[in-house]
Amino acid sequence: MRTHIPSFLKKRSVLLAALMCLLSGRSAAAPQPLFDTHVHYNAAFTSRYSAEQIIATLTRNGVTRAAVTSQPPRQVLRLHAAAPGLIVPLLGVYTTPADKQTWTQDTGLPARVERMLQDGPWRGIGELHLFAGQRQSPVFLRIVELADRRGLPLLLHCDPAVIDSLYEHSPEARVVWAHAGAYPYPALLRDYLDRYPQLSVDLSMRAARIAPDGELAPDWEQLLWEYPQRFMVGVDTFSAARWSKYGEAASRIRRWLAQLPEDVAARIAYRNAARIFAGP
Repeated sequence: MRTHIPSFLKKRSVLLAALMCLLSGRSAAAPQPLFDTHVHYNAAFTSRYSAEQIIATLTRNGVTRAAVTSQPPRQVLRLHAAAPGLIVPLLGVYTTPADKQTWTQDTGLPARVERMLQDGPWRGIGELHLFAGQRQSPVFLRIVELADRRGLPLLLHCDPAVIDSLYEHSPEARVVWAHAGAYPYPALLRDYLDRYPQLSVDLSMRAARIAPDGELAPDWEQLLWEYPQRFMVGVDTFSAARWSKYGEAASRIRRWLAQLPEDVAARIAYRNAARIFAGP
């Protein structure tokens, strides 16, 4: 476990890093490349944002890869076809907004997911929303098995009880815990990261907790130092309006990443996601 670095030493390190960049001819202001692990591009968004506009928004904001899911599931393939080097397609399972609440009861869903996995360039499944009362759903557990069999990560929006039940059922499953879970507390996350080596954490929508007023909170900083290989970033474009604020959200992420050592920041910003979503 790394010890916490005093703030005056961190400031000195930042200044030294900036000086070294200037001396070596590199720009200290060059934006940190991002792999956005939590992007939605639903059919409902297309009246405001074309595929070309989405790709331009990601590129303009220094996103070199993006894990994208959609509603209906095949909507994302239009983006992928337009920019296969940028878009990493995740297989969503919702056809309508109502499916978000009822999908765990849809007994025909696993068979449909299995068919879609056979004929698409999918690199993961999700985002799946469920909570403790649904954790033993046969539909959910069957989808976990399908993902595990193919070595695909599952993007889960869930509480800790779901994570526990999933790993009791499939100990080797690869899970990305969206938004750092329903209870995003560093002590709880540390416990779960210790328990489950295949668990990774998506930090989308958590900038206000991680860095209140833009400054890294000490407990979050310590956690990121301890587990630099287990965290990823994301903006979460859950609505069309969120796309209009994409640049602001990406800048906020970069601000707290810049307060970490360069190697740790690079892992969280890009490298971890590149490894996890590389495909089977």
